[in-house]
Amino acid sequence: MIRSTFTIIFFSMLIISCSSHQNTGTLNNQDGKLVDLTHDFSSDTIYWPTADSFVLEEVFHGKTDKGYFYAANNFCAAEHGGTHIDAPIHFAEGKNTVERITLEQLVGDGIMMDLSVKAQTDPDYRITVDDFRKWEMKNGKIPDGVIVLLNTGYGKFWPDRKKYLGTDETGAGAVKKLHFPGLHPDAANWLVTERNINAIGIDTASIDYGQSTLFESHRTLFKADIPAFENITNLQQLPEKDFTIIALPMKIRDGSGAPLRIIALIK
Repeated sequence: MIRSTFTIIFFSMLIISCSSHQNTGTLNNQDGKLVDLTHDFSSDTIYWPTADSFVLEEVFHGKTDKGYFYAANNFCAAEHGGTHIDAPIHFAEGKNTVERITLEQLVGDGIMMDLSVKAQTDPDYRITVDDFRKWEMKNGKIPDGVIVLLNTGYGKFWPDRKKYLGTDETGAGAVKKLHFPGLHPDAANWLVTERNINAIGIDTASIDYGQSTLFESHRTLFKADIPAFENITNLQQLPEKDFTIIALPMKIRDGSGAPLRIIALIK
C-alpha cells in the first residue's frame, strides 16, 4: 500500500510537472498541493565561492539537414551548488555516498521550522535546541523518521549573491566574508542523540552558518549518516507539519553531493 501510494504521487508529480510550469513553484492536483522547493540551474545559480559555476553548452539547436527540429546541450556543474544534496561522505569518512542513501531518507513525512524572523535580524543566526523545543511545544515531539526543513527566509534573496551569501566575491578569500544563518552544532548533536530524523534541509548555502570554519553541524549529522539538502526554496509555502517530501538527487556513484529535485506534497 505504501509503495502503491508513493507510485501514484510520484507519477502524478511527473505528469503535472511536464504539462505546467508556474513561477510560484506551486502545483495543484486532486491529492493535495505540490510545492517545488528547487531553484532552477542556470548561469545565475549560486555556488560556493571556490566552486565553478553551472555551465550549459549548446550542442545543437535548430532544424537539422533532414528538416526536423532538434535541441541538445552539455552541462558542467560542481556537486555542491544550487539546490543539492550533501551525502554524509562529504564530511564523514566511510559514510554513505549519494547512490547509497536510502529512498526512505529521501521520501517521507516532513516538518518545517520557521526561523525567518530571527534570521532576518541576524545574518549569523544559528538555530538552537531551544528553537526546536519551542516548535515541539506547539506541534508535539518531532516524529521519528521525518525530514526536517529549516526556513531562514533566505530563499527570497536568490539569486542575489551579495544578499544570499553576504558577499558577491569569489575565490578562497571570499569564504571568510560569508554571512548567512545555519544550524548550531549543539542543535545538530541534539537531533542525532535525542531525536531520530532521516534528513535535514535548509534554504541557505550550508547547514553550517556562513562564518563556520570547522563545519561541526555537517560533521555531527554526517557521522550519523543523515544527509542534508541545501539551497532549497519556497519553504514559506509549507505548513509546520502534515506534508510529504520527495527529494531525488542525481544518482552519482561515489558522489559527495549531487543536484537535487525536491518537492513537497501538502496533505
